[in-house]
Formats: sequence, C-alpha cells, structure tokens
Amino acid sequence: MKRKKDKVKASAVEIRHYRWAFKMFIVSICLSSLFSLLSHSVLSSLGAIMACAMIALFIFLSVVFDMIGIAVTSADEDFFKRAVEKGEPGSEVALRLKKNSEKVCSFCADVVGDICGILSGAGGACVILSISQNISQPSVVIIISTLVSSLIAGLTILFKALMKGRAIKNADRLILRLGKILDKIFFYKRKKSEKTVDKK
Repeated sequence: MKRKKDKVKASAVEIRHYRWAFKMFIVSICLSSLFSLLSHSVLSSLGAIMACAMIALFIFLSVVFDMIGIAVTSADEDFFKRAVEKGEPGSEVALRLKKNSEKVCSFCADVVGDICGILSGAGGACVILSISQNISQPSVVIIISTLVSSLIAGLTILFKALMKGRAIKNADRLILRLGKILDKIFFYKRKKSEKTVDKK
C-alpha cells in the first residue's frame, strides 16, 4: 500500500512538474513575441544614445533576475522558518519563494532572462543601424555589427559571473529582502484590511 501511495505521489509531482514546464513554454512564447514586436516598433525610433541606455537597463534586469534565480535555489529553508517564528517582516513570502524555488528560478533565469536578451539584441540592432547610416562599405557594417553584439553578450556574461558569487554567499538575506519588498507591494493592503476587521 505504501509503495502504491509513493508511486501515486511521485507521478502527481511529475505531472505538476511537466504542467509547470508547459505553462512556462506558453508564457515564454507569448511574452517573447510581444516584447519582440514592441522592441522593434519602439526601439527602432530611438537614437543610438537612448538605445544604449535601454540596453544597459535590460542587461541590469537580466543580471538582477539571474541573481534571484541563483539565490532562491541556494538559500536555506530553515533560515526562513526561523525568521517566520521570530515574526520578521517578509519572512513568510521568502519561505514561500524558497518552497517554490524551482518555479521561481525558472521564471527569473529563463523567462525574464530570455526576454531581456531579446530586448537587448533589438537595442543593439538599433545602435548598429544608427551608426552605419552614413557608412557605405558592407565590411565595416559587418565589423560594427559583430563588435556591438559581442559587447552586449560580453557585458551580460561578465556582470552575471561577478554577481553569481554574491548571490550564493548572501542568498538568505537577498531572498528575505525580496520577500520584504514583495510583502509591501502585494500583501500590505490585505494585511491592513485584516487588521481593521480584527479591530471591529
């Protein structure tokens, strides 16, 4: 009986895992398509300086979400349980993030990372077009295109590599801080309404 129950539980977990992966597949396609269209329509009208600023923003977001993805998988669940017992703000949200670390990591590192990659690539294309407008030689345009694309990829990899160590080392504090931010943004109004109900 126990073996049958264990098999049923394992199959249920596996089904949920595949269902989540399929959801992320659909979400990533939809969001990637949407942001790809928006990037080509909006970024194409920007100049080289604004496009560079947008690229820097997308690289920053990609690095931040990659840090969250790494930190949530590296964090210690017991740390958040102790924080919940102490009543530390944001600890409940942080514990929830840790318990769903696989999903959080997948969304942050894969979905958001891919979208930021698309947007920074579109920004790079705008920079290339802006620079190469007055250049007639195709070989020079190819060199510029290669340099811009390589620089974007190199900067993204560099900052991700630099921040990975910090994300692993300070995983608990980083996720707790994220929990506090999310708690204030999404759960503050609900808690306020619960307090008013209790007073009545």
